[in-house]
Amino acid sequence: MSTSTKPFLLYTWPTPNGLQTSVFLEELKAVYPELDYELQPWFIEINPNGRIPALIDRRRGNFAVFETAAIMLYLAHNYDKDFKLWYDPVKNPNEYSEILQWTFFAHGGVGPMQGQSNHFNRFAKEDIPYAKKRYLDETKRLYGVLEIRLKDRDWLAGPGRGKFTIADIKAFPWVRGHAFTGIETLDEFPNVKAWLARALARPAVQKGLEVGKA
Repeated sequence: MSTSTKPFLLYTWPTPNGLQTSVFLEELKAVYPELDYELQPWFIEINPNGRIPALIDRRRGNFAVFETAAIMLYLAHNYDKDFKLWYDPVKNPNEYSEILQWTFFAHGGVGPMQGQSNHFNRFAKEDIPYAKKRYLDETKRLYGVLEIRLKDRDWLAGPGRGKFTIADIKAFPWVRGHAFTGIETLDEFPNVKAWLARALARPAVQKGLEVGKA
């Protein structure tokens, strides 16, 4: 077992879901340098679903958290006291609700649909044209929803042009993999394309995207 004193132990892999947590941790660390984390190359069954990512919070009695959206909300509630990456649920309930809406949109829509598209178009042993088309078309439809939301906006949640939050971190790692899914370019979705470029330009995002690479 590790003897590290870093507050978090992260079990992950550089998939879209895994990268969401590492990006959020790097964004937190950029604001709160003491919130560092450790990686280990093996995975203990701390997640009943048996999937990455999962997080152990050593500051709170080795409390285990799984599911990307739950991990980010847990970290925000417990460690982002200045609300850099989310909104105060008490003082800004509407903005907080927007974060939840777009986070769950990505968690229950973009991720599962694009993941199924990747499966049937890239990995399934049986060629099922209906499934390939159905999930690719649904992924494109969800990109279209993001396109509408991002008109005259920089980020998904918040007043005015918005601010970079959990909601963006939940969504952009999937959109980043659009070419693998079969959407060669984002030219059809210019607002999404610009949003993705803004996210990828953030230094902490760049660090988070490198986590887990060999």
